[in-house]
Amino acid sequence: MHLIQTVDLAKQYVMGSNVVHALRGVSLAIDEGEFVAIMGASGSGKSTFMNLIGCLDSPTAGDYFLAGENAAAMSADDLAAVRNRRIGFVFQQFNLLPRTSALENVELPLLYAGIPASERRSRAMQRLAEVGLGERFDHHPAQLSGGQQQRVAIARALVNNPSLILADEPTGALDSRTSIDIMALLQKLNREGMTIVMVTHEHDVAAFASRIVSFRDGRVISDEPNRPQDAQAGLARFDPAGAAA
Repeated sequence: MHLIQTVDLAKQYVMGSNVVHALRGVSLAIDEGEFVAIMGASGSGKSTFMNLIGCLDSPTAGDYFLAGENAAAMSADDLAAVRNRRIGFVFQQFNLLPRTSALENVELPLLYAGIPASERRSRAMQRLAEVGLGERFDHHPAQLSGGQQQRVAIARALVNNPSLILADEPTGALDSRTSIDIMALLQKLNREGMTIVMVTHEHDVAAFASRIVSFRDGRVISDEPNRPQDAQAGLARFDPAGAAA
């Protein structure tokens, strides 16, 4: 089943007397359980595409179906409800609240959803344990490494049991070794059935996905499956010693 389907999706921005065509009729389908990397240079349309499938923005033209619902026709309130119910976000800069614990950061989406405190804590603790931080629940972001902070962000993205994870340059602020750990975690989540769409400009990071879609000038220019040996080659470029071990 298609979890994501876009049909002639277009987005234009008016800047003074200029019209910027950020997306030009993109038709793309992503099935449940896929791990897709979206690639392209700055200005290629990949971030605009991510914003649209993440229900953070609405298209100028075309349709976007998320689990069969046409998000392109939804109101702002409906889009907010879909974001909270169906989508988990992981960002390059983690976006954690600095003065709250890892547990409290992970609980935030549940707080917005009106979940009772005891259930919030239970579900947040479970997700922290799943990303390997069950014993660090009371640590603040400043007490955690960059990789640990990104794991907290991933736990937060998972806590509402979404059907889709959107990761925007999830390793952009991390060193190579930590990047491998985060990509391995995303691969594990994907093997367990999570659908993941990741924006990246790094071929080494995209190599961990099972499918690579490339954008240029607001259009899809290639859409190819990624073979396991290509993922292994990406790992070798990240860390030759680790890949050889």
